[in-house]
Amino acid sequence: MSVAARVSKEMGVKLGREVGYSIRFEDRTSEKTVLKYMTDGMLLREFLREPDLASYSVVMVDEAHERTVSTDILFGLVKDIARFRTDLKLIISSATLDAEKFSDYFDSAPIFRIPGRRYPYEIHYTKAPEADPLDAAIVTVLQIHVSQPPGDGDILVFLTGQDEIETAEEILKAAGENIRTDSSRARKVVLATNIAETSLTIDGIKYVVDPGFSKMKSYNPRTEWSRYWSDRFQKRQLISERSIWKNRSGKCFRLYTVHHFCNDLDDNTVPEIQRTNLANVVLILKSPGIKDPHKFDFMDPPPTEALLKASELLYALSALNEHGELTKCSHEIISIAAMLSVGNSIFYRPKGKQVHADNARLNFHVRDVGDHIALLKVYSSWKEADFSSQWCYENYIQVRSMKKARDIRDQLEGLLKRAEIELISNPNDLDAIKESHSIRIFSTLGSATKERIV
Repeated sequence: MSVAARVSKEMGVKLGREVGYSIRFEDRTSEKTVLKYMTDGMLLREFLREPDLASYSVVMVDEAHERTVSTDILFGLVKDIARFRTDLKLIISSATLDAEKFSDYFDSAPIFRIPGRRYPYEIHYTKAPEADPLDAAIVTVLQIHVSQPPGDGDILVFLTGQDEIETAEEILKAAGENIRTDSSRARKVVLATNIAETSLTIDGIKYVVDPGFSKMKSYNPRTEWSRYWSDRFQKRQLISERSIWKNRSGKCFRLYTVHHFCNDLDDNTVPEIQRTNLANVVLILKSPGIKDPHKFDFMDPPPTEALLKASELLYALSALNEHGELTKCSHEIISIAAMLSVGNSIFYRPKGKQVHADNARLNFHVRDVGDHIALLKVYSSWKEADFSSQWCYENYIQVRSMKKARDIRDQLEGLLKRAEIELISNPNDLDAIKESHSIRIFSTLGSATKERIV
Protein backbone atom coordinates (compact mmCIF):
# COMPACT_ATOMS: atom_id res chain seq x y z
CA MET A 1 0.00 0.00 0.00
CA SER A 2 2.76 2.43 0.95
CA VAL A 3 4.84 1.66 -2.14
CA ALA A 4 1.85 2.15 -4.43
CA ALA A 5 1.11 5.47 -2.71
CA ARG A 6 4.73 6.61 -3.12
CA VAL A 7 4.95 5.64 -6.81
CA SER A 8 1.62 7.26 -7.66
CA LYS A 9 2.81 10.45 -5.96
CA GLU A 10 6.11 10.42 -7.85
CA MET A 11 4.25 9.88 -11.13
CA GLY A 12 1.81 12.67 -10.30
CA VAL A 13 -1.28 10.48 -10.62
CA LYS A 14 -4.12 9.60 -8.26
CA LEU A 15 -3.72 6.38 -6.30
CA GLY A 16 -6.08 3.77 -7.72
CA ARG A 17 -5.96 5.03 -11.28
CA GLU A 18 -2.72 4.48 -13.25
CA VAL A 19 -1.04 3.06 -10.12
CA GLY A 20 -2.91 0.89 -7.64
CA TYR A 21 -2.71 -2.04 -5.28
CA SER A 22 -4.67 -5.17 -4.40
CA ILE A 23 -4.62 -6.71 -0.95
CA ARG A 24 -6.97 -9.01 0.96
CA PHE A 25 -10.47 -7.50 0.84
CA GLU A 26 -9.32 -4.22 -0.71
CA ASP A 27 -8.78 -3.45 -4.38
CA ARG A 28 -7.57 0.06 -5.27
CA THR A 29 -7.35 -0.31 -9.05
CA SER A 30 -9.39 0.78 -12.05
CA GLU A 31 -9.62 0.24 -15.80
CA LYS A 32 -6.81 2.79 -16.22
CA THR A 33 -4.38 0.94 -13.93
CA VAL A 34 -1.11 0.01 -15.64
CA LEU A 35 1.01 -0.68 -12.55
CA LYS A 36 -0.47 -2.90 -9.84
CA TYR A 37 1.12 -3.89 -6.54
CA MET A 38 -0.14 -7.00 -4.77
CA THR A 39 0.86 -9.74 -2.34
CA ASP A 40 1.87 -13.19 -3.54
CA GLY A 41 -1.44 -14.51 -2.22
CA MET A 42 -3.38 -12.04 -4.36
CA LEU A 43 -1.40 -13.01 -7.47
CA LEU A 44 -2.31 -16.64 -6.78
CA ARG A 45 -5.94 -15.53 -6.70
CA GLU A 46 -5.48 -13.94 -10.13
CA PHE A 47 -4.58 -17.37 -11.51
CA LEU A 48 -8.03 -18.64 -10.47
CA ARG A 49 -9.68 -15.93 -12.53
CA GLU A 50 -7.19 -15.84 -15.40
CA PRO A 51 -4.97 -18.96 -15.69
CA ASP A 52 -2.81 -17.46 -18.45
CA LEU A 53 -2.58 -13.97 -16.84
CA ALA A 54 -3.56 -12.51 -20.20
CA SER A 55 -4.17 -9.09 -18.62
CA TYR A 56 -0.52 -8.81 -17.57
CA SER A 57 2.48 -8.12 -19.78
CA VAL A 58 5.10 -7.97 -16.99
CA VAL A 59 5.18 -9.88 -13.69
CA MET A 60 7.82 -9.05 -11.08
CA VAL A 61 8.14 -11.21 -7.95
CA ASP A 62 10.22 -9.39 -5.33
CA GLU A 63 11.79 -10.71 -2.09
CA ALA A 64 11.92 -14.13 -3.74
CA HIS A 65 14.49 -15.38 -1.22
CA GLU A 66 11.80 -15.57 1.48
CA ARG A 67 10.43 -18.73 -0.20
CA THR A 68 6.94 -18.65 1.28
CA VAL A 69 4.47 -21.34 0.25
CA SER A 70 2.59 -18.87 -1.96
CA THR A 71 5.79 -17.74 -3.65
CA ASP A 72 6.93 -21.29 -4.39
CA ILE A 73 3.56 -22.13 -5.94
CA LEU A 74 3.75 -18.93 -7.98
CA PHE A 75 7.16 -19.93 -9.32
CA GLY A 76 5.75 -23.11 -10.85
CA LEU A 77 2.69 -21.36 -12.29
CA VAL A 78 4.48 -18.39 -13.87
CA LYS A 79 7.24 -20.65 -15.19
CA ASP A 80 4.61 -22.69 -17.01
CA ILE A 81 2.80 -19.75 -18.63
CA ALA A 82 6.08 -18.02 -19.54
CA ARG A 83 6.93 -20.99 -21.78
CA PHE A 84 3.94 -20.47 -24.06
CA ARG A 85 3.45 -16.73 -23.58
CA THR A 86 6.52 -15.34 -25.34
CA ASP A 87 5.21 -11.79 -24.82
CA LEU A 88 5.26 -12.12 -21.02
CA LYS A 89 8.25 -10.61 -19.22
CA LEU A 90 9.03 -12.33 -15.91
CA ILE A 91 11.38 -10.80 -13.33
CA ILE A 92 12.38 -12.60 -10.11
CA SER A 93 14.29 -10.33 -7.74
CA SER A 94 15.83 -10.23 -4.27
CA ALA A 95 18.72 -8.62 -2.44
CA THR A 96 19.94 -12.02 -1.21
CA LEU A 97 18.99 -14.41 -4.00
CA ASP A 98 20.80 -17.62 -4.95
CA ALA A 99 20.73 -16.38 -8.54
CA GLU A 100 22.24 -19.44 -10.22
CA LYS A 101 19.67 -21.79 -8.70
CA PHE A 102 16.79 -19.58 -9.82
CA SER A 103 18.27 -19.21 -13.29
CA ASP A 104 18.50 -22.99 -13.70
CA TYR A 105 14.91 -23.43 -12.55
CA PHE A 106 13.59 -20.81 -14.97
CA ASP A 107 15.05 -22.44 -18.06
CA SER A 108 18.51 -20.82 -17.87
CA ALA A 109 17.11 -17.29 -17.55
CA PRO A 110 19.68 -14.45 -17.73
CA ILE A 111 21.01 -13.01 -14.45
CA PHE A 112 21.30 -9.26 -13.85
CA ARG A 113 23.31 -8.07 -10.86
CA ILE A 114 22.48 -4.51 -9.84
CA PRO A 115 24.72 -3.10 -7.09
CA GLY A 116 22.90 -1.18 -4.40
CA ARG A 117 24.04 2.16 -2.97
CA ARG A 118 24.58 2.10 0.76
CA TYR A 119 26.71 3.72 3.43
CA PRO A 120 29.45 1.82 5.28
CA TYR A 121 28.62 0.09 8.54
CA GLU A 122 30.48 -1.72 11.30
CA ILE A 123 29.72 -5.22 12.59
CA HIS A 124 30.43 -6.17 16.19
CA TYR A 125 30.24 -9.72 17.57
CA THR A 126 30.17 -10.97 21.17
CA LYS A 127 33.29 -12.60 22.60
CA ALA A 128 31.26 -15.49 24.06
CA PRO A 129 27.77 -16.96 23.44
CA GLU A 130 24.88 -15.23 25.21
CA ALA A 131 22.86 -17.40 27.60
CA ASP A 132 19.74 -15.21 27.29
CA PRO A 133 19.54 -13.47 23.87
CA LEU A 134 16.52 -11.35 24.83
CA ASP A 135 18.19 -10.04 27.99
CA ALA A 136 21.39 -9.41 26.04
CA ALA A 137 19.44 -7.43 23.43
CA ILE A 138 17.81 -5.23 26.08
CA VAL A 139 21.15 -4.58 27.82
CA THR A 140 22.76 -3.73 24.46
CA VAL A 141 20.01 -1.22 23.66
CA LEU A 142 20.52 0.55 26.99
CA GLN A 143 24.30 0.55 26.57
CA ILE A 144 23.99 2.08 23.10
CA HIS A 145 21.65 4.75 24.38
CA VAL A 146 23.81 5.90 27.27
CA SER A 147 27.20 5.55 25.53
CA GLN A 148 26.57 6.86 22.02
CA PRO A 149 26.16 10.56 21.19
CA PRO A 150 22.65 11.88 21.84
CA GLY A 151 20.32 12.43 18.89
CA ASP A 152 22.62 10.73 16.39
CA GLY A 153 20.36 7.84 15.37
CA ASP A 154 17.71 5.34 16.37
CA ILE A 155 17.93 1.63 17.24
CA LEU A 156 16.34 -1.35 15.47
CA VAL A 157 16.12 -4.65 17.38
CA PHE A 158 15.31 -7.98 15.70
CA LEU A 159 13.20 -10.28 17.92
CA THR A 160 11.33 -13.52 17.23
CA GLY A 161 7.71 -12.57 17.87
CA GLN A 162 4.99 -10.79 19.80
CA ASP A 163 5.87 -12.18 23.24
CA GLU A 164 9.50 -11.09 23.05
CA ILE A 165 8.55 -7.71 21.63
CA GLU A 166 6.05 -6.99 24.42
CA THR A 167 8.50 -8.16 27.11
CA ALA A 168 11.29 -5.99 25.72
CA GLU A 169 8.92 -3.03 25.41
CA GLU A 170 7.87 -3.30 29.05
CA ILE A 171 11.44 -3.58 30.35
CA LEU A 172 12.76 -0.74 28.18
CA LYS A 173 9.94 1.57 29.24
CA ALA A 174 10.66 0.86 32.90
CA ALA A 175 14.39 1.38 32.36
CA GLY A 176 13.77 4.58 30.43
CA GLU A 177 11.97 6.12 33.38
CA ASN A 178 15.10 5.64 35.47
CA ILE A 179 17.35 7.31 32.90
CA ARG A 180 17.01 11.05 33.24
CA THR A 181 17.27 12.61 29.82
CA ASP A 182 16.13 15.78 28.21
CA SER A 183 14.37 15.87 24.85
CA SER A 184 17.65 16.19 22.94
CA ARG A 185 18.80 12.84 24.32
CA ALA A 186 15.61 11.02 23.35
CA ARG A 187 16.08 8.05 21.03
CA LYS A 188 13.58 5.86 19.21
CA VAL A 189 13.84 2.07 19.61
CA VAL A 190 12.02 -0.07 17.04
CA LEU A 191 11.26 -3.63 18.12
CA ALA A 192 10.41 -5.87 15.17
CA THR A 193 10.61 -9.37 13.77
CA ASN A 194 12.85 -10.05 10.78
CA ILE A 195 10.10 -8.63 8.55
CA ALA A 196 12.03 -5.37 8.99
CA GLU A 197 15.10 -6.77 7.20
CA THR A 198 14.05 -5.94 3.66
CA SER A 199 10.27 -5.52 3.68
CA LEU A 200 10.37 -2.16 5.45
CA THR A 201 12.51 0.94 5.22
CA ILE A 202 12.72 2.74 8.56
CA ASP A 203 14.21 6.22 8.47
CA GLY A 204 16.66 7.29 11.14
CA ILE A 205 18.07 3.86 12.04
CA LYS A 206 21.79 3.90 12.85
CA TYR A 207 22.15 0.96 15.26
CA VAL A 208 20.92 -2.60 14.72
CA VAL A 209 20.83 -5.16 17.55
CA ASP A 210 20.61 -8.70 16.16
CA PRO A 211 20.27 -11.63 18.61
CA GLY A 212 20.36 -13.88 15.54
CA PHE A 213 17.09 -15.76 16.00
CA SER A 214 13.92 -15.94 13.91
CA LYS A 215 10.74 -17.94 14.44
CA MET A 216 10.41 -20.93 12.11
CA LYS A 217 7.46 -23.22 11.39
CA SER A 218 7.87 -26.99 11.18
CA TYR A 219 5.47 -29.81 10.30
CA ASN A 220 5.96 -33.54 10.80
CA PRO A 221 3.73 -35.50 8.36
CA ARG A 222 4.07 -38.69 10.40
CA THR A 223 2.83 -37.21 13.67
CA GLU A 224 0.73 -34.55 11.85
CA TRP A 225 1.90 -31.90 14.29
CA SER A 226 2.89 -28.34 13.42
CA ARG A 227 5.03 -26.27 15.74
CA TYR A 228 6.96 -23.02 15.87
CA TRP A 229 10.44 -22.73 17.29
CA SER A 230 13.18 -20.13 17.40
CA ASP A 231 16.13 -20.88 15.16
CA ARG A 232 19.22 -19.03 14.07
CA PHE A 233 19.06 -16.70 11.09
CA GLN A 234 20.78 -18.02 8.01
CA LYS A 235 23.80 -16.27 6.52
CA ARG A 236 21.93 -15.21 3.42
CA GLN A 237 19.29 -13.51 5.57
CA LEU A 238 21.94 -11.73 7.61
CA ILE A 239 23.51 -10.28 4.50
CA SER A 240 20.28 -8.39 3.83
CA GLU A 241 20.96 -6.25 6.92
CA ARG A 242 23.02 -4.14 4.55
CA SER A 243 19.85 -2.75 3.00
CA ILE A 244 19.09 -0.93 6.27
CA TRP A 245 21.87 1.61 5.82
CA LYS A 246 20.59 3.37 2.70
CA ASN A 247 20.70 6.89 4.10
CA ARG A 248 23.55 6.92 6.62
CA SER A 249 26.40 4.88 8.09
CA GLY A 250 25.71 2.65 11.09
CA LYS A 251 26.67 -0.14 13.44
CA CYS A 252 25.34 -3.67 13.81
CA PHE A 253 25.69 -5.56 17.09
CA ARG A 254 25.37 -9.30 16.49
CA LEU A 255 24.82 -11.08 19.79
CA TYR A 256 26.77 -14.21 18.85
CA THR A 257 30.38 -15.02 18.08
CA VAL A 258 32.33 -14.78 14.82
CA HIS A 259 33.00 -18.51 15.10
CA HIS A 260 29.27 -19.22 15.28
CA PHE A 261 28.61 -17.08 12.23
CA CYS A 262 31.35 -18.72 10.17
CA ASN A 263 30.75 -22.33 11.18
CA ASP A 264 27.23 -22.90 12.48
CA LEU A 265 24.87 -20.95 10.22
CA ASP A 266 23.33 -22.43 7.10
CA ASP A 267 23.59 -20.53 3.83
CA ASN A 268 19.86 -20.70 3.11
CA THR A 269 16.55 -21.12 4.89
CA VAL A 270 14.71 -24.39 4.35
CA PRO A 271 11.78 -23.40 2.06
CA GLU A 272 8.48 -23.21 3.93
CA ILE A 273 6.89 -25.70 1.54
CA GLN A 274 9.24 -28.40 2.87
CA ARG A 275 8.28 -27.83 6.50
CA THR A 276 4.55 -27.13 6.53
CA ASN A 277 1.22 -28.94 6.40
CA LEU A 278 0.42 -29.22 2.68
CA ALA A 279 -3.38 -29.58 2.89
CA ASN A 280 -3.82 -25.93 1.98
CA VAL A 281 -1.24 -26.28 -0.83
CA VAL A 282 -3.20 -29.16 -2.36
CA LEU A 283 -6.40 -27.08 -2.22
CA ILE A 284 -4.66 -24.13 -3.90
CA LEU A 285 -3.28 -26.32 -6.68
CA LYS A 286 -6.60 -28.07 -7.23
CA SER A 287 -8.46 -24.77 -7.57
CA PRO A 288 -6.98 -23.71 -10.95
CA GLY A 289 -7.39 -27.27 -12.28
CA ILE A 290 -4.06 -28.97 -11.46
CA LYS A 291 -5.17 -32.59 -11.14
CA ASP A 292 -2.01 -34.15 -9.70
CA PRO A 293 -0.12 -31.94 -7.19
CA HIS A 294 2.60 -34.62 -7.02
CA LYS A 295 3.65 -33.74 -10.58
CA PHE A 296 3.72 -29.97 -9.98
CA ASP A 297 7.06 -28.39 -10.88
CA PHE A 298 8.24 -27.17 -7.47
CA MET A 299 11.66 -25.55 -7.24
CA ASP A 300 12.28 -27.62 -4.09
CA PRO A 301 9.71 -30.44 -4.04
CA PRO A 302 8.04 -31.09 -0.66
CA PRO A 303 8.27 -34.57 0.89
CA THR A 304 6.11 -37.09 -0.96
CA GLU A 305 4.79 -38.35 2.35
CA ALA A 306 3.58 -34.86 3.26
CA LEU A 307 1.62 -34.56 -0.01
CA LEU A 308 0.05 -37.98 0.49
CA LYS A 309 -0.94 -37.15 4.06
CA ALA A 310 -2.46 -33.85 2.91
CA SER A 311 -4.56 -35.58 0.24
CA GLU A 312 -5.70 -38.22 2.73
CA LEU A 313 -6.72 -35.55 5.22
CA LEU A 314 -8.71 -33.59 2.60
CA TYR A 315 -10.47 -36.78 1.50
CA ALA A 316 -11.29 -37.63 5.12
CA LEU A 317 -12.78 -34.16 5.54
CA SER A 318 -14.77 -34.59 2.29
CA ALA A 319 -12.92 -31.68 0.69
CA LEU A 320 -11.91 -34.07 -2.10
CA ASN A 321 -14.08 -36.79 -3.60
CA GLU A 322 -12.98 -40.29 -4.61
CA HIS A 323 -11.64 -38.89 -7.91
CA GLY A 324 -9.47 -36.31 -6.15
CA GLU A 325 -11.73 -33.44 -7.22
CA LEU A 326 -12.85 -30.54 -5.04
CA THR A 327 -16.27 -30.97 -3.47
CA LYS A 328 -18.78 -28.14 -3.30
CA CYS A 329 -20.29 -26.46 -0.24
CA SER A 330 -19.80 -22.75 -0.61
CA HIS A 331 -22.76 -20.53 0.33
CA GLU A 332 -22.61 -21.05 4.09
CA ILE A 333 -18.82 -21.32 4.17
CA ILE A 334 -18.22 -17.81 2.82
CA SER A 335 -20.56 -16.50 5.54
CA ILE A 336 -18.48 -18.26 8.19
CA ALA A 337 -15.22 -17.07 6.60
CA ALA A 338 -16.49 -13.48 6.56
CA MET A 339 -17.51 -13.65 10.22
CA LEU A 340 -14.15 -15.17 11.19
CA SER A 341 -12.35 -12.37 9.35
CA VAL A 342 -13.94 -9.82 11.69
CA GLY A 343 -12.27 -11.49 14.70
CA ASN A 344 -13.61 -11.58 18.23
CA SER A 345 -15.62 -8.39 18.00
CA ILE A 346 -19.07 -9.80 17.19
CA PHE A 347 -20.61 -9.90 20.67
CA TYR A 348 -20.34 -7.31 23.43
CA ARG A 349 -21.22 -7.26 27.14
CA PRO A 350 -22.21 -3.76 28.33
CA LYS A 351 -21.66 -2.97 31.98
CA GLY A 352 -24.69 -3.82 34.09
CA LYS A 353 -26.22 -6.03 31.37
CA GLN A 354 -23.73 -8.90 31.28
CA VAL A 355 -26.36 -11.54 32.16
CA HIS A 356 -28.70 -10.35 29.39
CA ALA A 357 -25.83 -10.31 26.90
CA ASP A 358 -24.75 -13.83 27.87
CA ASN A 359 -28.28 -15.16 27.50
CA ALA A 360 -28.63 -13.50 24.09
CA ARG A 361 -25.36 -15.11 22.98
CA LEU A 362 -26.54 -18.57 24.10
CA ASN A 363 -29.50 -18.27 21.72
CA PHE A 364 -27.15 -18.63 18.76
CA HIS A 365 -25.26 -21.69 19.96
CA VAL A 366 -26.29 -25.08 18.62
CA ARG A 367 -25.32 -27.89 20.94
CA ASP A 368 -22.29 -30.02 19.98
CA VAL A 369 -21.51 -28.24 16.71
CA GLY A 370 -19.07 -25.49 17.70
CA ASP A 371 -18.65 -21.74 17.48
CA HIS A 372 -18.46 -21.53 13.68
CA ILE A 373 -22.02 -22.73 13.29
CA ALA A 374 -23.04 -20.14 15.88
CA LEU A 375 -21.43 -17.41 13.78
CA LEU A 376 -23.28 -18.69 10.73
CA LYS A 377 -26.54 -18.57 12.70
CA VAL A 378 -25.82 -14.98 13.77
CA TYR A 379 -25.24 -13.88 10.17
CA SER A 380 -28.26 -15.76 8.83
CA SER A 381 -30.52 -14.31 11.56
CA TRP A 382 -29.25 -10.79 10.87
CA LYS A 383 -29.94 -11.29 7.16
CA GLU A 384 -33.48 -12.49 7.93
CA ALA A 385 -33.94 -9.31 9.99
CA ASP A 386 -33.07 -7.32 6.84
CA PHE A 387 -29.64 -6.39 8.27
CA SER A 388 -31.32 -4.36 11.01
CA SER A 389 -29.20 -2.27 13.39
CA GLN A 390 -31.98 -2.52 15.98
CA TRP A 391 -31.76 -6.32 15.81
CA CYS A 392 -28.04 -6.09 16.60
CA TYR A 393 -28.74 -3.83 19.56
CA GLU A 394 -31.39 -6.20 20.94
CA ASN A 395 -29.05 -9.19 20.64
CA TYR A 396 -25.94 -7.42 22.00
CA ILE A 397 -24.08 -7.71 18.70
CA GLN A 398 -21.71 -5.10 17.27
CA VAL A 399 -23.44 -3.60 14.26
CA ARG A 400 -20.17 -2.21 12.89
CA SER A 401 -18.58 -5.67 12.94
CA MET A 402 -21.58 -7.19 11.20
CA LYS A 403 -21.49 -4.58 8.44
CA LYS A 404 -17.81 -5.31 7.94
CA ALA A 405 -18.55 -9.04 7.74
CA ARG A 406 -21.26 -8.35 5.15
CA ASP A 407 -18.83 -6.32 3.05
CA ILE A 408 -16.23 -9.11 3.23
CA ARG A 409 -18.83 -11.71 2.30
CA ASP A 410 -19.92 -9.64 -0.71
CA GLN A 411 -16.30 -9.51 -1.86
CA LEU A 412 -15.87 -13.25 -1.41
CA GLU A 413 -19.04 -13.88 -3.36
CA GLY A 414 -17.81 -11.60 -6.12
CA LEU A 415 -14.50 -13.48 -6.28
CA LEU A 416 -16.31 -16.81 -6.60
CA LYS A 417 -18.43 -15.47 -9.43
CA ARG A 418 -15.36 -14.09 -11.23
CA ALA A 419 -13.75 -17.52 -10.94
CA GLU A 420 -17.02 -19.07 -12.23
CA ILE A 421 -17.46 -21.11 -9.04
CA GLU A 422 -21.11 -21.88 -8.40
CA LEU A 423 -22.54 -20.89 -5.02
CA ILE A 424 -24.18 -23.98 -3.55
CA SER A 425 -26.25 -23.82 -0.38
CA ASN A 426 -26.71 -26.68 2.10
CA PRO A 427 -28.09 -24.92 5.20
CA ASN A 428 -29.36 -28.13 6.79
CA ASP A 429 -26.26 -30.24 6.11
CA LEU A 430 -24.33 -29.37 9.26
CA ASP A 431 -21.89 -32.24 8.72
CA ALA A 432 -20.78 -30.86 5.35
CA ILE A 433 -20.46 -27.37 6.79
CA LYS A 434 -18.42 -28.61 9.76
CA GLU A 435 -16.13 -30.61 7.47
CA SER A 436 -15.56 -27.58 5.25
CA HIS A 437 -14.57 -25.20 8.03
CA SER A 438 -12.49 -27.96 9.67
CA ILE A 439 -10.24 -27.82 6.60
CA ARG A 440 -9.30 -24.30 7.57
CA ILE A 441 -8.41 -25.41 11.10
CA PHE A 442 -6.29 -28.38 10.08
CA SER A 443 -4.59 -26.99 7.00
CA THR A 444 -3.54 -23.52 8.06
CA LEU A 445 -1.46 -22.26 10.92
CA GLY A 446 -1.40 -18.48 11.19
CA SER A 447 1.62 -16.49 12.27
CA ALA A 448 1.67 -12.99 13.64
CA THR A 449 4.28 -10.31 13.48
CA LYS A 450 4.09 -7.11 15.43
CA GLU A 451 6.12 -3.97 15.55
CA ARG A 452 6.25 -1.60 18.47
CA ILE A 453 7.91 1.80 18.74
CA VAL A 454 9.11 2.59 22.27
